[in-house]
This record gives sequence, structure tokens and C-alpha cells, in this order.
Amino acid sequence: LLLPQVQATVVGFLASIAAVIFGWIPDGHFSIDHAVLLCASSVATAFIASLVLGMIMIGVIIGSRKMGINPDNVATPIAASLGDLITLALLSGISWGLYKELESRAYVNPLVCAFFIALLPIWIVVARRNAATREVLYSGWEPVIIAMAISSVGGLILDRTVSDPNFAGIAVFTPVINGVGGNLVAVQASRISTYLHMSGMPGESPETAPRKCPSPCSTFFSSDVNSRSARVLFLLVVPGHLVFLYTISSMRGGHTTLTPIFILFYMTAALLQVVILLYIADWMVHWMWGRDLDPDNFSIPYLTALGDLIGTGLLALSFHILWLIGDRDSDVGD
Repeated sequence: LLLPQVQATVVGFLASIAAVIFGWIPDGHFSIDHAVLLCASSVATAFIASLVLGMIMIGVIIGSRKMGINPDNVATPIAASLGDLITLALLSGISWGLYKELESRAYVNPLVCAFFIALLPIWIVVARRNAATREVLYSGWEPVIIAMAISSVGGLILDRTVSDPNFAGIAVFTPVINGVGGNLVAVQASRISTYLHMSGMPGESPETAPRKCPSPCSTFFSSDVNSRSARVLFLLVVPGHLVFLYTISSMRGGHTTLTPIFILFYMTAALLQVVILLYIADWMVHWMWGRDLDPDNFSIPYLTALGDLIGTGLLALSFHILWLIGDRDSDVGD
């Protein structure tokens, strides 16, 4: 539990710095009070959310084992969906509370930020006592930080698209397409990794291990157990998205009429995103395994971040194409 606390604190701090830079460069305006507020909110949210999710995951995995359910099928989707929900709820609440302290007690924000950063040495010392967490403590930073950078690029694409009133409706659909794609590829990556772990340790090359560059046919159309899993996950895309689209439409939250042509472009983007992610997962997990890297620690951050980038990019492209071909609803950007 303490290992992700270290990673959450550091990544929360780096994410706040990235957000300040990305906001300062285009606007040319910088406020030190708001920067410290963002840093304190980000670090506190990351720390608390990571702790809560870690405890939930322990319960989910132990409960799944006792009920005879494969944890690979339920743990990663629950972590991804609850991660978004808990993090957004905490971020909005914490940032609002700290924002109200700016005028009367400006020292609260830097104090909160300093408090969580000061705890880092304690968590590091305790995490180093375990051999498994010690290894990840030294080598597990690259995927987390690179994944943050990849997701930030997707965020920039979303920001530029939403800033155009004609495409403001994309904001409601982006979490859906990214969430579904990220959940499905996380399940596939976990299943492939578990399958490989049943045959040995990372770096070993049993008969079931690495295909260095799989073909699309072997990924989706072979008799292999992971290929069957990929086909099942792919078939879940359309019914899953239809449920979400109907929910958004019934709540009048999308600001975009669900015309047949919109649904066609949206589903095309969603299917293409999942196909790309499942293929990359098949290649990436085996590639990491063959290089003595545990895919459980390295692959999912990359894949979920790529899901955000690919999903946002394809959805933005779909909205632009719809606008160009004349599917311009009167309520788009309302």
C-alpha cells in the first residue's frame, strides 16, 4: 500500500506542475497562489485516492478469489472506474475547500503541499523493506510518468476541441469512450500477464511466451485463449457504448442529438480505438515479458494512457468530420 502512496504523491506533484505550465504558456498569465493551490489539491487528492483505491482493491481481489471469480476480469475495471469517480470527487471537494482558504489563510495551501511531500521519506523507507516493492520503487517510475505525459497530450487535444463552441458536446462523450477502451484493454493485459505468469517468471521463454511482433490475425482470430478473450472484449464495445449513449441522451447531457450518422461515426471511433489497444496490448505485454519486465507493473499505465490519447483523438476527428459533412445540430455547443 505504501508503494503506490509514494508514486501517487510524486505523480500528483508533477501533474500539478505540468498543468501550471500548460495553462501558463498559452495564456501568458501566472499566479503563484493558484499554482500552490493546484499543487496542494493535486498531491492531497492523489495521496488519499490512492490509499482508498488500494484498500478497495485488496478487498475486491480477496473477495473475488473466495467467490471463485477471476480477479483479472473485475479488479482492473473497478479500479479504473472507481479511480475516476473517487479522484474527481476528491479533487473538486479538496480544491474548493483550499480555494476558500486563499483570502483569509493563504498559508494553508503551501502547508498542505509540504505536509504530503514531507511524508515521502517515511513511505520510501518502509517500502524498501520488501524485496518486491523495492524493485518497483526503483524501476516503476518510467511507465507512470510517461503515461501521465501521454494522457496530458490527450487532455490538450480535448481542451483545444472543447474551446471551439461547435464541438463543445465532445466533453460528455470523451470520458465514456476513454473509460470503456481503458477498462477493456486493462482486462486483456491482466489476463495475458497472468497467463504468462502461470508458465514461469518474466524473462523466461516457455513455449507459451513472447511473440515479438504478433500479426492482427493471431491477435484476434487464432484459437489461443488470449485471442478468444480479445474477441469477447471487442464484442462488448457496441452494446456497452449503446447503453452509455442512451443514458446520456435520456439525461440530455450530451448537447448533441444522437442521429444515425453521429452514432455511426462514434461507434467507428470506439471500435477502432479498442482494436488498436488490444493489438498493442498483445504486443506490449509479450515484449515486456521477454525483457524481464513484469507486465503487471509496466503495461497497464501505458495502455490506459494510450487509450485516453487514441480515444480523444479519434472522437475529436469524428466531430470535425461530422461538422464538415453537414451534420450540424442546432444544440451542438449549447
